[in-house]
Amino acid sequence: MRRRADFIAANRGLRVARPGFVLLAHPNPGKGKRYGITVTKKVGNAVVRNRIKRRFRELLRAALPEQGLPDHDHVLIARDGAIERDFAMMQGELAEALARAAAGQGDPPRRRPRKGNRKGPGK
Repeated sequence: MRRRADFIAANRGLRVARPGFVLLAHPNPGKGKRYGITVTKKVGNAVVRNRIKRRFRELLRAALPEQGLPDHDHVLIARDGAIERDFAMMQGELAEALARAAAGQGDPPRRRPRKGNRKGPGK
């Protein structure tokens, strides 16, 4: 996946959070098993981000043919501790996340505070 619209559509799909990443799974009409990777600048500098992307690419290439959901977009969003996590541990976490997504057991949707009249500390 390369188009921004595909990533935005995947954000409306099923979300499964793990310590090193968040997996998003969203059905696509007949486009097969596709994947995308997102690593923000909050995670680290360019060297760290590229290393995480290489690790995620290898994780997805190994896991998606057997465990991926058919006709779904799979997006991995890196979390802060992704670079320190053991590769074998992340393989297990990805297998578990894909199994939960296949069973339709995603995490509950995130609730963001409303913008506007927010009362902060000391206000």
